Amino acid sequence: MDIGELIRDLRTARGWSQGLLASEINKVHATTLTREYVSNWERSKVKPGPFYLAALSAVLDVPLAVLEGEVDRREFLTDVAGAAIAPVVASDLISAGFAARLRGGPSADEWEAKLTTYGAQYMSMGAADIQRRVSGELVTVQQQLDDPRLWSVASRLMTLYAKTFPGSDGSKAVHWYRMAATAADESGNDEARVWVRGRAAIALGYEGASLGVADVLADQAMAISDRPSLGLLNAVMGKAHAAAIRGDRATALHLADRGRRIFDKAGSHEQTSDYTVPWWRMNVFLSLLLARLGDERGAVEAQEAARRELPAELPRFATHLEMHRGLMLARSGDLLGGAAYARKALDALPPEKHSLTLRLLMAEIERT
Repeated sequence: MDIGELIRDLRTARGWSQGLLASEINKVHATTLTREYVSNWERSKVKPGPFYLAALSAVLDVPLAVLEGEVDRREFLTDVAGAAIAPVVASDLISAGFAARLRGGPSADEWEAKLTTYGAQYMSMGAADIQRRVSGELVTVQQQLDDPRLWSVASRLMTLYAKTFPGSDGSKAVHWYRMAATAADESGNDEARVWVRGRAAIALGYEGASLGVADVLADQAMAISDRPSLGLLNAVMGKAHAAAIRGDRATALHLADRGRRIFDKAGSHEQTSDYTVPWWRMNVFLSLLLARLGDERGAVEAQEAARRELPAELPRFATHLEMHRGLMLARSGDLLGGAAYARKALDALPPEKHSLTLRLLMAEIERT
C-alpha cells in the first residue's frame, strides 16, 4: 500500500473530507495546507515530507512509523535477532528457515494444530513467552508460502505476534496487523481475511491505541463479508470501542447491539482460545465498553455474566474485569481510588501472566 492510499483510508475511516483533513492539520500546526494538496498526496502526485508525515501522524492518530513504510522480511529477521525476543540465536533461526524450505516443513494440518495450541497458550501465558515462541514459527512458515493455505496460517500467526506488542508503541503492532491483513489476502480465504482484520480491530480498540487503524481494518473486514462470523464480531466490537473512546456514545451503543446479534449466530463453545469468542469473553468486551461510556449498571451486569462462566485457569481475564471496575471508579470522580483499585488487581496477578493490554488499561485508568 502506498502512502497516498493509506492517507485516504485513514481519512475516510474518520468520515473526513480532504478539506477537513487539511483544516485539522492547519489548526494543529498553524500551516496553510489546501484540499488540493491533500488530493495530490492521495493520488501519489506528491509525497508528504517529514514535517507533514508527523502532522498526519498526530491528526489521524496513526503511528509515524506506519506512514513511513512497512516492515519487510529482512527487518523482521534483524528484529528477532537483535531485540532479545528470539527463542534461539539468529543463526539458528536462519538455519531453521532453510531447513524448513529444504524439507518441506510441517503440513498444513500440522500448522493448523500449532495454531490451536498457540491460541490456547495466549490466553494464559505472558506476552514475552508467546512472542519468543511465535517469532521462530514465523521464520519457518515464511519458507512454505508456495501453498496458499499457509498464507492463512502465516496471517493468523502474524496477528498473534502483533498482540505481543503494545499498540500505543505504534509501529510494531500496527505494522504486523497490516502485514497480517495482506498475508490473509494472499490466501484467498475470505474467512481468514475477515478474522485477521477483526482481531486486529478489537485488539487496538480494546487497548485504545491507533484508533484510525482500528477503524480502517474493521471497515475492511465488514466490506469483505457481512456473514456472521467471529471475525466480523471482533471487527464490530473493535469499532465500538474506538467510538466509545472518541466520545461517540450513540455509535458505540449501536455497534454493541450489532455485535450482540452477530454473537447470537456466531459465538463460540470453545472457552479457552484466542481464536474464539465465548459468552464470557463477549461480556469482557462489553464490560470495558460500557465502563468507558459511564454505564455503570450495564458494565456491572456484563462483569457478573463474565465471571459466572470465566474458566478458573484464565486469571488474567478476571484481572481485566477488576480493572474495569477501577476505570468505573475513576470515571465517577474517584480518580485516586480507581487507580489504586486497578493497581491492586494488576499487582495480584503474577508478573509472568501480565499482558501488554493490561498495562495499557492501567495507563488509561491513570490518565482518567
